[in-house]
Amino acid sequence: MSRQPEVNPARLLRSVADFAAIGATPAGGVNRQALSVEDRAARRLLAERAMARGFGVFQDEAANLFLRREGRDTALPPLLIGSHLDSQPTGGRFDGALGTLSAFEALEALADAGIETDRAIEVVAFTNEEGSRFSPGCMGSMAFARAGSMSDWRGAQATDGALLADELAATLDALPQARVRPIGHPISAFVELHIEQGPILEREDVPIGVVTAVQGTKWLEVAFSGEAAHAGTTPLEFRKDPMGAAAAAIARIQDDIMPADPEARLTVGRIAAEPGSINVIPSRVSFTVDIRHPDAATLAAMEQRVREECEGAGERWGCRTAIQQRVDMAPGRFAPSVTAAIEETCRALGIRCRPMVSGAFHDALFVGRVAPAAMIFVPCRNGVSHNEAEFVSDEHIIAGARTLLGVALRLSAA
Repeated sequence: MSRQPEVNPARLLRSVADFAAIGATPAGGVNRQALSVEDRAARRLLAERAMARGFGVFQDEAANLFLRREGRDTALPPLLIGSHLDSQPTGGRFDGALGTLSAFEALEALADAGIETDRAIEVVAFTNEEGSRFSPGCMGSMAFARAGSMSDWRGAQATDGALLADELAATLDALPQARVRPIGHPISAFVELHIEQGPILEREDVPIGVVTAVQGTKWLEVAFSGEAAHAGTTPLEFRKDPMGAAAAAIARIQDDIMPADPEARLTVGRIAAEPGSINVIPSRVSFTVDIRHPDAATLAAMEQRVREECEGAGERWGCRTAIQQRVDMAPGRFAPSVTAAIEETCRALGIRCRPMVSGAFHDALFVGRVAPAAMIFVPCRNGVSHNEAEFVSDEHIIAGARTLLGVALRLSAA
């Protein structure tokens, strides 16, 4: 006898707490970076819980972890739900993990109710979404979607000096119970639950965000090369000051780009000066620029504006200017069929929702290139994320999990 599946709130909240203990930091956050010992421990715990419920456990050559509950028709490609388990060095307990654990709760709820879905449902924990230990981020989902190759990244070195090839092999070896499958198996759709990492849902008191798109992102590294000279004896007309060029360029792009477009995002996140002495005019100054926009043409225009301002500032200050593009990630539009399923589920459950665009990129951005995909956002307090103070209320955790379960039921039908 089957019955209507229901999320078990106590079990899900306990699961969130259990995984938060793996890599826990003194300030209440999590340090569980990709392919680390802590990451392996979290994967092992999730796999053990899956095997205890009779679910299949698989991993691919990118160490993406899959937990499968079979459906009625094994010929149908599975529905994929989940997120990631890795964190920032001083991350929160909800970013990524909440989506993976809510997806596992959905599988458990279906098993508890004896529901047989038409197609299999698989929970995924993608490898290295954060990119804090190994670059690039979203490595596992990029490999899954053929947007990148693990063979190209095997020589990547971690911030702690470890090689990706070594840590990837150790992670795969740490879970011998998991059968290995090829990267990028067919799926019917993908749904990822995630915390918003912004303030909109909390500010508007809306429990669920229906993510229709992800902003495009470009990362640029700008370097001005001038001439080192004595700070006290060199008049202005003799200076070739890269710090002057950098300050002028940063001021112009900060004043021009975001104030002109509420959807635009621009961040100068890192700046370095050489030789770095208090009484020496620098010989070289470099800084990074992160620009984002949901429209590809506008994003390209923003990049051109940054380049023009930097080149102009370099010329005015007598410096050579070099600009390198480090990341070029096109905007992504999610499948209307999947966003509609989220909206219909919210209406059926009586949960308020709103459409929104994600300002951060996620695994779903890449999976959406090979299958219909969308995301469910839940509010986080004050929009704080990538921070040990990250917090999601129990009410919103449960609302998100109930929504994900309902969507999985809809999308697992043939």
